[in-house]
Amino acid sequence: MALELSNDFLLLIVSSPSGAGKTTLCNRLRGEFPGLRFSVSHTTRRPRPTEVDGREYHFVERDVFEQMIRAGAFAEWAQVHGHLYGTSLHEIEVARATARGMLFDIDHQGARQIKAALPEAVAAFILPPSLGELERRLRGRGTEDEPTTRRRLENSKGEIEHYGFFDYVIVNDDITRAYEELRAVVYAERARRHRHARLCEKLLAEWKGR
Repeated sequence: MALELSNDFLLLIVSSPSGAGKTTLCNRLRGEFPGLRFSVSHTTRRPRPTEVDGREYHFVERDVFEQMIRAGAFAEWAQVHGHLYGTSLHEIEVARATARGMLFDIDHQGARQIKAALPEAVAAFILPPSLGELERRLRGRGTEDEPTTRRRLENSKGEIEHYGFFDYVIVNDDITRAYEELRAVVYAERARRHRHARLCEKLLAEWKGR
């Protein structure tokens, strides 16, 4: 299913290893840029204590998710840490009609699928300052058992190996500074020449008509 997006519609992908801080950064971005609609993914994992169905994720059973795959309902989907995650085409269509852009909080597999379907999408990768700090943050959550934590740490290497795919890399050694860099990406991308080409041509046409 092809999606025709307006020139000023920003598709922003934010990805990172688990524990690097992308969810915190994305939440701040959502608070400052309400016109940037958050893509609420579907997932088969269970919600954490503070998560609400329909806000952080659409939590569904595995058989429901697999039915959606067969129906072609996803723009991207992947299996991560033993669970299925996916972005529905419906989410993007709603954003196109009602917002100035869409924010994706997804892993590198989903990022590749989104950019393959929509090459104009912009992708930012959040890095931890060190693996030691990444482990400290993961253990500090206190929401997962030891095998899950170890699996996430092991998978972080695979995530970081794909940093070259992204347009921007932001090191989250200080959450305030990292956020300032991420919001700068939004401002810079909104100022891209191609997003304002229609206005430029309109002004030139008006000048000719004077």
